[in-house]
Parts: sequence; structure tokens; C-alpha cells
Amino acid sequence: MTKIKAVRIALAGAGLFALTAGILQGGYQDTLMKAVRICMECIGIG
Repeated sequence: MTKIKAVRIALAGAGLFALTAGILQGGYQDTLMKAVRICMECIGIG
């Protein structure tokens, strides 16, 4: 295994860890609510 491949695997693992941590903390709900609010403002409902 080359060094570059090892770095890529390590970065992918760190990304998956951060994604999982965010999901477990409920961070996706904040992002979803902000996206819905912005979308509603763009089409003139909110």
C-alpha cells in the first residue's frame, strides 16, 4: 500500500467519523430546517 493510498483511507475514515458524530448530535436537523426556511423564502411562502 502506498503512502498516498494510506492517507486517502485515513481521511475517508476521519470524514466518516465526523459525519457520524454530526448525525448523532442532531446537526442534520438544524441544517434541514435552515434549508427549508431559505427555500420557503425563495418561493415566497415564508
